[in-house]
Parts: sequence; structure tokens; C-alpha cells
Amino acid sequence: MHGLMMEGSLSITSIMQHAVANFPRQEIVSVTGDNPLHRYTYADAFARVGKLANALARFDLAPSDRIATLAWNDYRHLEIYYATACAGYVCHTINPRLFAEQITFIINHANDQVIFVDPMFVPLLEAMRGQLGGVKAFVVLTDKAGMAENSLPNAISYEALIDGQPEQYSWPDVDERDACALCYTSGTTGDPKGVLFSHRASVLHAMSSVMMDVMGLDSRAVVLAIVPMFHVNAWGMPYSVPMTGGKLVLPGPKMADGETLQQLIEAEGVTYSGGVPTVWLALADYLEKSGKRVPSLTRACSGGAALPQSLAERFDRLGVRLEHGWGMTEMSPIGTYNIPTSEMENLSAVEQGELRLKQGRAVYGVQMRICDDTGLELPRDGEAFGHLQVRGLFICSGYLGLDESDAHGADGWFDTGDVATIDAFGLMQITDRTKDVIKSGGEWISSIQLENAAIGHPAVAEAAVIGVPHPKWTERPLLIVVPQPGESPTKE
Repeated sequence: MHGLMMEGSLSITSIMQHAVANFPRQEIVSVTGDNPLHRYTYADAFARVGKLANALARFDLAPSDRIATLAWNDYRHLEIYYATACAGYVCHTINPRLFAEQITFIINHANDQVIFVDPMFVPLLEAMRGQLGGVKAFVVLTDKAGMAENSLPNAISYEALIDGQPEQYSWPDVDERDACALCYTSGTTGDPKGVLFSHRASVLHAMSSVMMDVMGLDSRAVVLAIVPMFHVNAWGMPYSVPMTGGKLVLPGPKMADGETLQQLIEAEGVTYSGGVPTVWLALADYLEKSGKRVPSLTRACSGGAALPQSLAERFDRLGVRLEHGWGMTEMSPIGTYNIPTSEMENLSAVEQGELRLKQGRAVYGVQMRICDDTGLELPRDGEAFGHLQVRGLFICSGYLGLDESDAHGADGWFDTGDVATIDAFGLMQITDRTKDVIKSGGEWISSIQLENAAIGHPAVAEAAVIGVPHPKWTERPLLIVVPQPGESPTKE
């Protein structure tokens, strides 16, 4: 017997319609190259989304055609996210920090039809334009005045493209299983691989990420999305913040500038943010040197790399709790988040500090296990460590153009490539990447743990550990250190 409940499509369109209906006057604030601080409302934004959807008709696109972006976190990029997905196309975000050869491969492999590009990256595309045969047009993310001379074929400014278009658009009733976004992995081994997100997975990921034991967002939140929109949909924040009606702040190309971040946080009253440790290091350095503070910011997520204890303690002193999260492009991306449970709060300060540095518990929608080399599941005792595998509601089942077996095993679990432990609290801790584990004299040595220990030294700014051949032990770890300015730490 089925339940007697209405059914509707879990689509990006439903997020847009919900935001307009319930939070039309909420703000979106962003830094752009042609406007130092652009400010408008959700109602304004989604009216322009309708104009862009109408404008896309000039390119003679078919459903599920890929439309690419090479852009920073700003309001125009957000409009592209929604106009493409809600009109039935696929928003393909490209990381401009990749090698030119990788970007060329990605554009051609995805068969991108149109590319929206920030003025800063126009020269990058000009250098490869002869190798991009399938691209019909290039849209430069600026107004007519900011449109510089370029050699890109069929180039037009964004504002000229949408000028005169109607705000109303007849949004198609997309299937929730249809693709809405595409992001390629970094391709550290072989060519980059395309992860194709569905409407359903993206909506479920957004719903999971806003829960209190994860980002904990609501309509009173002011969220600074530092993590790039070209990096796994900015951890889903372009979806989750409008879903909950919060104020969205986008830093444009200034995402790693400590001074700009401090000014945005203070001026806009930012309460939550997300970024990689390098960003938080830059902000902490600026705050400590300038004496300025970020009084409204109480919580922030650090992901993309292990959270050093020294960095967490620096932010504690600044009145901000850095919370650890972990995920992958293939996971939409959030897989775990570390917020203490009531049981953990009864532990000693030392024990809580140790647990805090772990990657966290699986969020709703993600199952997680560790296995040995034979595939046998290992206990959750915090001691056993093995291959970390996941499956769930918003985890990829295959890569674009490749067989499903390239993404997961025959039993349906995706092997993350990480080596990890899971403890009795359900907290997962990555001890290394499978390919980075250093096996010395038959024993596994974690490069991550060594790096964290080194970064904890006050004279060390950054550190990396690699394995090097050794005549007796087969392999030994080599520590590479970037000192703090003016410091010369010794080996000891």
C-alpha cells in the first residue's frame, strides 16, 4: 500500500520558486570586477534569471546541453546556476586554476555549447580558442562598458545578452533525475572525470547540509560563500542559502584576501562561512596583524584539507569556532561534518580537542564504512584503519562518458581513495590518501599526521610530507616546510 501523499519534483526550480515566494526582499551581496559591492534582492536576482533563460534561446540549445562557466563567486554566476539548470540545461563549472591542457580537455569532453567567462579569464580562452570547435558563443561577465576587445568568436557581454529580455519564463517541468550541474575532478591521475549532478541529488544535498548538526542555516543566517562556485557548487551554498532564505555574500575574486574578507564579514554581519584552511590562515594573519575582529562570525567550516589544531586554536581566540567538514566532488560534496554531541561534551577538554580535529560524522544521506584490502568491513573502534567507502542519496554512480565500474565496485560502494578510521562516536578521521600512505619497514605512516604536527610549530607556515626511497626501510617520509616570514626553523 502506497501512502496518499502528493508528489512533486525535487528540482533546482523548486528552490528558486520557494525563495521568491517566501524571501523576496532578502539580500545577495557580491564583489565583482565592474562593481566593488553589488547588492540586490532574491526577487531582483530571479527576475534576471528569467531574462537569462529567455536569452539562452538565441543559441539554439537542446535539453541537457552543457553551458560552461569560468567565473568567480558573484551574482552573475549565481544567475547562470539557476537559469541553466531550471531551463533544462546543465551548468558546467570549470576550475580556472587547472592547466590549460586540462581546461581544453574538459570543455571538449563535456561538449560545452556556450561559455560564460569572467573578463579576467578571457586571455586564457583566447589562447585555446582554436581547440574549442564545439563552442557556439562566449559571454563575458560584464556590461557593455567593461567589454574589452577580444578575439573570441561570437563574443557578447552578459548585460547586452539579457538586455530587453522578458523577466517571465515558462520553466519546464524537469525530471528530478535530469542532470543540472557538471564538475570535473582535478585529474591528479589521468584525465579529469566529469561528475554529473542531478536535480534530485542537489536538492537532497542542500536539505542535508542545512541541518543543525551540519551548517545549521536559517533565514537569519548571513552566509559568506568563500569556497569557489567552480569547486563542487561552492559546497552547495548557492542552493542551501536560498532554500533557507538566508542572506548570501559572495566575495568575487577576493576570496583569499584577508582584508576584504574581514570587511565583508563586519559590514554585512556574516554569521557563517565555509572555506579551505589556506583562506582561514590568511584571515587569521590579517586579524592578528591589524587588530581588527569579525564580531558577527561565530562559526565557520574548514574543509578541503585537514584542520590543523593550531589554526583551530587561533580562531578560538578570535571568537570563531572552526568546524571540520569533509567530502568529495563525487559526493556533491559534503560527506561528514564535525559538531560535538551531548555525549562528547562530557569528555575532558583534551579529549574534545582531539575529537574536534577528526573529519566528523556522516551527514544524513551518506553511509560510510572502512574495509581492509580484501573488502572485509572493519570495526568502528577508532583504532582499525582501512579503505574509506561511501554510498548514499547524492553520491555519483558513474562518470560522464565512462562505465559505472569506474566510479564504484560491484557492491555499490564508492571507494574514496582515502585511508581512515571511524570511532565509537561515528567520527571519521582520514589518516591519508591511499596513494600517499608511506609504507616504511612494513608499517604505514600517515603523511597527514606528520604535516599537522609540523604546522603546529609557530615558525612553520605550511608543510608537506612525501615518501622518498630508502635503502633499508624501502621508503621514508620527507618533510618539506615553508617557514613563517622571518623564521628559520631547524630540523630538530
